[in-house]
Amino acid sequence: MNFDLARRATAIRANQQCYDSLAASGAALCQPASDAELANPLATVDPLGWLGKSIVGKSVLCLAAGGGRQSSLYATAGAKVTVVDISPAMLELDRQVARQRRLSIHAIEGSMDRLDMLGDMSFDIVIHPVSTCYLPDVAPIFREVARVLRAGGIYISQHKSPTNLQASMSVNTDSRYQLLHQYYREDPIPPPEANVMAGRLRERGAIEYLHRLEQLIGGICRAGMMIQDLVEPVHADPAAASGTFGDRAKFVAPYLRIKASRVAGAGSTTSTLLI
Repeated sequence: MNFDLARRATAIRANQQCYDSLAASGAALCQPASDAELANPLATVDPLGWLGKSIVGKSVLCLAAGGGRQSSLYATAGAKVTVVDISPAMLELDRQVARQRRLSIHAIEGSMDRLDMLGDMSFDIVIHPVSTCYLPDVAPIFREVARVLRAGGIYISQHKSPTNLQASMSVNTDSRYQLLHQYYREDPIPPPEANVMAGRLRERGAIEYLHRLEQLIGGICRAGMMIQDLVEPVHADPAAASGTFGDRAKFVAPYLRIKASRVAGAGSTTSTLLI
């Protein structure tokens, strides 16, 4: 096994175990949508209106999105939902919610960078919550997304921002956050410091990689998709105490959320960026 394959295998094994444990413990990431959220599911999952007024009848892939929340919201909104995740325990939560809510959800165990079980141009929409950080190379992920999307299909993804993964979780003696980790790197980010906020930003036991902006934004374009919008969801709280999630978010935007669409000839090397 070469080095890259070994890194990938190690990351998948560790992150599968991490999320199996989170599911078993009932962590916040593994909670199903509430009745109130399901009453207006599209507003819950798409506050920016990127998906339009209706997704009824659309084929939606919830990629690396097990846990019972994403799949149930999109299915309740009328979509035909497939969810792919590496964690059997997270997928079992999707199946439980499907049974309880009488929803049709197809759950498949697999890695986001190898979607061989899915046909070309199978989906109108791919929804990809924060997870690209769990694999060392994002390029195969974006190529697979472009392959399974129909022409004109929408890809909505969210990522941990590079600076978020560089910065300390806690403040130093001067009440400042620090850049701890190099931007140009191929090895995983070291585990977070031991503090209560880490669970909101990092998953203990997970192996995470920092992906540069050119790897994320440029990678989506190089896979044959056109970026239509990009936002940094605001989590800053002006009243938050020093060292808390809301305080840190005043200085470091935790996430990037990107809307892209598949163009003809996916896989071309022409980069297009429209924001």
